[in-house]
Amino acid sequence: MAAAAPGRLRIGFLGVSHSHARAKLDIVRQSDRWELVGTSPPLAPERLLADPTVQVIAVESEVRDHAEHARLALEAGKHVHLEKPPADTLDGLRRLLGLAAQKQRLLQIGYMWRHNPGINAALDAARQGRLGDVFLIRGTINTWIGPEDRAELARFRGGQMFELGCHLIEPVVRLWGRPSRVTSVLRHHGPFDDALADNTVAILEYPKAMAIISSASMQPGAGAHRSFEVLGTKGPAVVRPLEPPELTIAQKRAPLPAYRRYVEEFAALADAVSGVRPLGIPPELDYQVQETLLRA
Repeated sequence: MAAAAPGRLRIGFLGVSHSHARAKLDIVRQSDRWELVGTSPPLAPERLLADPTVQVIAVESEVRDHAEHARLALEAGKHVHLEKPPADTLDGLRRLLGLAAQKQRLLQIGYMWRHNPGINAALDAARQGRLGDVFLIRGTINTWIGPEDRAELARFRGGQMFELGCHLIEPVVRLWGRPSRVTSVLRHHGPFDDALADNTVAILEYPKAMAIISSASMQPGAGAHRSFEVLGTKGPAVVRPLEPPELTIAQKRAPLPAYRRYVEEFAALADAVSGVRPLGIPPELDYQVQETLLRA
């Protein structure tokens, strides 16, 4: 493999089958901070992992393989960007976090809206008291999945909530931490002969508030209807749509910076690998998100 270009971080992709892989590959190819070494497939994974010039591995494989592929990359001494959900058990993520600490490697989990300016501004408004006492968060994230793609998700009991609802569970936990109680409704309502939980709701209860997250896989053109609402006694902060984000706070439109999914995510990873700034997400938060997701 060729030597690294001056000033660029060398990255390889272990798996490219996840729906987010293509867009992330485009981000890496277009960035002057990253150099794409290759992807597996077609390269053998052993070749990527054994290359001492590869600093970062992005795991973008099928969900069932996320934890195992991240383990291989960490054991090879690589920093890891890990597509969500990071594992299908709590112990699976616990082992990865422990291995990353042991190897002194970064483990960035790909919750894509950790850098969404609309969601982050809504959370900031709640933290700063601008919404009064927040009593409810309501989030909706639907999609359309054809019959050929449903089998991969049907293997997980949480179905659509596990694979997609996690994106909105994450900011709730980032704001409020571990919920005292989680109640979920996981139903199969689609006209398909499979076991996928394709119409799902999770209720996260806190001492003085709750969050209601819904995710279904039967809505074509669902992007425009995805939303994240933070409701308080002084008014709501509403992000709708989520991409590109539009935010209103107490019925007033709030300006937001330009946003493209994954750009800030990989910029933050490059900064952390280069020692410019830490990732900003402590392992304890990733653990809380995973625990809450599995409870849902």
